[in-house]
Amino acid sequence: MAKDMTLLWSSGSPPCWRVVIALEEKNLKGYNQKLLSFEKMEHKSKEVMDLNPRGQLPTFKHGDAVLNESLAACFYLESQFKSQGNKLIPDCPAEQALMYQRLFEGLTFHQKIVDFLVYKLKVPEEERLESTLKKRKEAVIDELKLWEGYLAKAPCCLAGKTFTLADVSFFPSVAYFFQYGLSEKRYPKLAAYYNYLKERPSIKSSWPPAWLDTPRQDMMKEI
Repeated sequence: MAKDMTLLWSSGSPPCWRVVIALEEKNLKGYNQKLLSFEKMEHKSKEVMDLNPRGQLPTFKHGDAVLNESLAACFYLESQFKSQGNKLIPDCPAEQALMYQRLFEGLTFHQKIVDFLVYKLKVPEEERLESTLKKRKEAVIDELKLWEGYLAKAPCCLAGKTFTLADVSFFPSVAYFFQYGLSEKRYPKLAAYYNYLKERPSIKSSWPPAWLDTPRQDMMKEI
C-alpha cells in the first residue's frame, strides 16, 4: 500500500511536514521518499517539475494520483485510509465545523508571520520601509493574540479533545515560528500547545532533521 506512495519533501518546511505527520498518523510506513534542498534549488529539478510544474514542495504521489498541495494530500490520506491509524476528521458536527474553521484560519496565521519573516530575511536592511515592517509586525502580534485566546479554551488540540487535521496543519507553523525565536514567555498558550504536541509520536518521529542540531534563530524575538 505505502510502497505505491512517493513523497518529495524538504526538512523544516511546514507544508512538507504536514504531509509527513499525516502519513505517520495514518500508520502508513515504508513509502518512498526523497529529501530535497531548497538552498540547492532541488525543488526545480526535472524530477519535481515532471510531477509539479510549479516547482514546489511537497509533491506527493499515490499510484496515479498526484497531489502537490499539502492540505490536499492530507485530506486525501484521511479520505482513502479512514479506517487506518488515527481518525483526523471528527464525526461530531460541532467539532468538525470547528476543525475546518481553525484549519483554514491557521493558513492566515502562517501567511502573516511568513510575510514578516520574508521581509526581514529577503529585503536588505537599508531598503526596508519602517512603515511596512511596523505594519507587518502589528499584524503578526494581533494574530498571535487571537490564537492565544483560542488556545486558552482548547489548550491541547484545536477542535476538541482529539488531534485532527487542524492540528496536522497548524502545529508545523507554530514549531517553525518558535524555531525562529518566538518567545514562549510572551505567548504561553501557544508555547503550551507546542510543548504538549511536540511529544506526540507522529510529530516526534518526523521532527525536521535540519533542526536537530541547529540552534533556534532570533528573527522573531522582538514580536
